[in-house]
Amino acid sequence: MPYRLLVGLVILLLISGCSGQTTVIYIVLSPTPQNDVVAAAPTDLPTLPPTLTFTPLPTATATLVPVTPPTDIPPTVVPPTDLPPTAIPATVPPAATLTPPPAPAPGSVVVPPTDLPPGFPTPIAQPIQVAEQLFEGGRMFWIQPTNEIWVLIVNQDGGGSWSIYQDTFSEDDPIIAPSESPPEGLFQPERGFGKVWVENDAVRQSLGWAVTPEFGYVSQYEYYFGGSVDAAGNYAAGPGVHVLYSLYGEQFRFEERDGTWQLGG
Repeated sequence: MPYRLLVGLVILLLISGCSGQTTVIYIVLSPTPQNDVVAAAPTDLPTLPPTLTFTPLPTATATLVPVTPPTDIPPTVVPPTDLPPTAIPATVPPAATLTPPPAPAPGSVVVPPTDLPPGFPTPIAQPIQVAEQLFEGGRMFWIQPTNEIWVLIVNQDGGGSWSIYQDTFSEDDPIIAPSESPPEGLFQPERGFGKVWVENDAVRQSLGWAVTPEFGYVSQYEYYFGGSVDAAGNYAAGPGVHVLYSLYGEQFRFEERDGTWQLGG
């Protein structure tokens, strides 16, 4: 509206100038129209997602469970194992005589060493102290309870001849008997073994040089009586069987009836 009023005034001035007469101009002032207030339409806002609804969890309820008290279990008692005695019994069966057994009397029954009829002696089984030495052609055992030296000559696979010598070595004797020096890696037997080896040419020639030093240990010894029982139940002694185990568990059986030994049962 102010713009239109200004244009009107300019036109009137131009007309009055052209006519040459003084023109009285009346200016009518009218109130300034009020600006129309335009109301803005509300803008649609985006729809928000629905508010999450939290569902409360059920409250846990503690349930008391009765506890059964533990049952006392009695300890298991393991009885101690009886170890074999280390003491060497004083009595041991006599050494092999290597003589042929007597002929059984008429009516008597010859009993194998492992049978136990009434009146027959019970086998002996006990640990004993022994010494052992291996040779090129056999081995020697020293039997402590009888102070004997057993000489084993190998003359077949896993067996051979067996002979017994009393150990006569004393502390006054030289430990090594005079002899030639052994080849490298071999040994000359000492003490009781050495005395038997030096004083018996047949033993020395059959055994040769020792391949190990002498060593001692406790062996399990067994003796099975031989003999016969007559009709009245009377026992007549006869050659029996000795059993001895080496340091490595090898079993040696010694037959009194023929003076032989056999490896294994």
